[in-house]
Amino acid sequence: MTRNAATALVAREMVAFRDARNVRNTDEAWRALERAHILSQPYLVLHLANHWEMLTFAIFERDTREIIGQIVRLALAPLGSLTGRIPIGNTGRSNVSAFRPMPVPEDLRNIIENVAE
Repeated sequence: MTRNAATALVAREMVAFRDARNVRNTDEAWRALERAHILSQPYLVLHLANHWEMLTFAIFERDTREIIGQIVRLALAPLGSLTGRIPIGNTGRSNVSAFRPMPVPEDLRNIIENVAE
């Protein structure tokens, strides 16, 4: 998937995030941020921007654990990018290890595969 394609897909998830946040649907807001994270991982600037959005949402929600987790991930993301150690499918939340690969949701996997063709 190209950076431009990833940027467009992340933007779509960010619209879903903002829509959910605006109606105070926290679960759907986090779901959209997690999906954006999966899409952004291969591209450092997108990846950092996604963690920044996660951090600002955690602050908005006053979620101390998530705030700390996002600060740590903002520091780790450049190292993962430099070393090529990006855990594919990882949702980027503090409730999972920053190093744990996870299954990519089927609909995202299909989108990524179709965009790559």
